[in-house]
Amino acid sequence: MNDASLHSVPGSPSTGSRGSYRGRLAPSPTGLLHIGHARTFWIAAQRAIENRGTLIVRNEDLDPQRSRPEFARAMIEDLRWLGICWSEGPDCGGPYGPYAQSGRRAHYLEAWRRLRGGGFLYPCTCSRKDLALAASAPNDADNDDEPVYPGTCRERKHAAEFAEPAGVNWRFRVPEGEVVEFADLNLGRQRHVAGSDFGDFLVWRRDDVPAYQLAVVVDDAAMRITEIVRGADLLKSTARQLLLMRALGYADREHAAPDYFHCELVRDAAGARLAKRHDALSIRHLRESGLTAEKVLEMAGWP
Repeated sequence: MNDASLHSVPGSPSTGSRGSYRGRLAPSPTGLLHIGHARTFWIAAQRAIENRGTLIVRNEDLDPQRSRPEFARAMIEDLRWLGICWSEGPDCGGPYGPYAQSGRRAHYLEAWRRLRGGGFLYPCTCSRKDLALAASAPNDADNDDEPVYPGTCRERKHAAEFAEPAGVNWRFRVPEGEVVEFADLNLGRQRHVAGSDFGDFLVWRRDDVPAYQLAVVVDDAAMRITEIVRGADLLKSTARQLLLMRALGYADREHAAPDYFHCELVRDAAGARLAKRHDALSIRHLRESGLTAEKVLEMAGWP
């Protein structure tokens, strides 16, 4: 992928030819937000203010097994408590709704059909156990969420026989050896090699749930997002998503990809990145212990 579609320059504002700035917060209601989320979301809010743009909230509640309405309510309350304001979201509506992914299935199905029709996808019957046995090295869970796929089902040719995605996993066939580069507004130039740094990745799960990579690409394009602020653990996901954008026609010489600003991760005392299982460092727990929003942001390393 060349830079014609990736025009970000480190440190520059994100407006350009795409019009006014549109940023987003995209929490998932699978647990309570922690101070790492507080830092990233606060940075996203500040960048929207600095760019005189619009900030939206999107409820990424795709996973029916883990998403819970009480966590969705808590994340809206905790973000408001931090002093973050937005113009569009599940609590206030807007022109690009619905703002919960559970209500956007038709958008994801249309994208799946386009990718399948374009020859970018193939059905995969490998189980998690199969993949664990085939992996040449353990997954680096601190920097990625998906091990490099060994290519077991890559040559399957009957994708067109499936009218619906349910029943098998669907993988995006990455262009082996292609270098995917982008200029991150915070961390500088990023470079990943398809097939080496990441492999053919999931876009739809066998339990008929769209995968994260597909859903966020579709939603960011539909909601006209111009800059994506998120954690540095998603750098490889950005490379994957740039390939998806190109395949779907969202990023080419006529359509710019969003700019990216990846934030350094907040870590615990042992040096591990925070996860939602760190209840003691959740925004809700810290609120209830009597801390102010300013103190929580200070703990998160802001400013």
